[in-house]
Amino acid sequence: MRFLFAVVLLLATSHAFATDRPNVLLITVDDMNWDSVGVYGCPIEGITPNIDRLASEGMRFEHSHVTIAICQPTRAVWMTGRYPHNSGALGFNPIRRGVPTLVEKLRDEGYHTGLMAKHGHVVPTRSAAWHEIVPAKELKNGRSPEHYYKRAKMFLDGAQEAKRPFFLMANAQDPHRPFYGSAQEEASKKNDRKNKADQYGGGFPDATRIFQPKEADIPGFLPDIPDVRTELSQYFTSVHRADQVAGAVLKALDESGQRDNTLVLFLSDHGMPLPFAKTNVWRNSTRTPWIIRWPGVVKPGSHDRAHFVSGIDLCPTVLDALGLKPLDGTDGKSFLGVLKGEADSSRTDVFTHINTIASKRDYSMRSVQNAHYGYIYNAWADGETSFRNESQAGLTFKAMVEAAKTDKAIAARVKHFVFRSKEEFYDYEKDPDALHNLIDDPGQAERIREFRQLMQKRMTESRDPKLEQFQKEILTAS
Repeated sequence: MRFLFAVVLLLATSHAFATDRPNVLLITVDDMNWDSVGVYGCPIEGITPNIDRLASEGMRFEHSHVTIAICQPTRAVWMTGRYPHNSGALGFNPIRRGVPTLVEKLRDEGYHTGLMAKHGHVVPTRSAAWHEIVPAKELKNGRSPEHYYKRAKMFLDGAQEAKRPFFLMANAQDPHRPFYGSAQEEASKKNDRKNKADQYGGGFPDATRIFQPKEADIPGFLPDIPDVRTELSQYFTSVHRADQVAGAVLKALDESGQRDNTLVLFLSDHGMPLPFAKTNVWRNSTRTPWIIRWPGVVKPGSHDRAHFVSGIDLCPTVLDALGLKPLDGTDGKSFLGVLKGEADSSRTDVFTHINTIASKRDYSMRSVQNAHYGYIYNAWADGETSFRNESQAGLTFKAMVEAAKTDKAIAARVKHFVFRSKEEFYDYEKDPDALHNLIDDPGQAERIREFRQLMQKRMTESRDPKLEQFQKEILTAS
């Protein structure tokens, strides 16, 4: 009897302690370029009103990046705070057994945990860590603002009934392919009923605003040709719908009465699913629109232009904000001080990766970049191996290949995308779209040497398995 009383007392005490902790709402979108957001410079009027409003209520980061520009491994980084080779999740692989995760830690600490969409990509082998999982097929392929609102309200009500703080990860699957109104979407509709995977199904919602090709904002890394405009108009229609999903979840939070006690994080998992963005390590591959709102802690409307923050830091930062110890073995570090307005002189660059992709092919790449320059090591590039990924589906790449027959500049871009070179170096301040590889520029030789040394340092610190190859191919040769 005495033992039973002690257990009940312990549970009651820890339960009461947990309710004093802030809630956490993590909203993510799929494949949304950083500059597709209004507050980040997208010129399309009214493209992301909900995300823009969130930025006005919190802090947005100028130099924010994911660690790896592929959907499943980037989420593994968020959940573990480890580089891919240190968690086992190099590509579409599960996190290694024994590696602790954010959601397991929060559940153990008394949090009510919920996941909306991307179930197969967010710690898929740790399903028991989630109290509630809402598959994408119950959210119209993870794209229905109405469904997200209803299910978010249900989850938040459940957390309140349980008298626990909550951790809700709401993943919008827009603007991932298939884009709204595309031939790929039509094909997906036909196959929808046959698809039994938890991640997909349920049909596709209508769009309340459909953009026309003339309205599309063409990024500098793509040519302005008709089919590119058409595909980007479909992409931006999906961007707007993703913003509505984010707004729907935030509305449910407001109505729950928990807004002022909730740490909200918003970001994209990587750049747009078009050539020279997703599944690569250029600046437009990994740069993400990262916004954090925390009433009473983060200054509303603040814009951090000084610090580099990375997906590797998400888990340590959340745990630090909640007053919890970091997970064992994390590579990232908390930037809670930056959120509070403090300076951190160590945050001057970011280290990003690609390893294996969805096809299981190895296209190992590494990049280090700061606010001015960026260096890339393509371990796979040999002049013969060709690159293929999802961004070559749809209209854009096919249009580029066709245009390359008569346009030398586009032909050079296509060749570079497919074959690369072993090294790349860019002056991102002057050339943000990575159009001019300066690796052979004599005027940049000393700076390139410094970046090679920085790459070696980052690879050494993280125990990167590609370090030996980098040293042999680059450092010894140079």
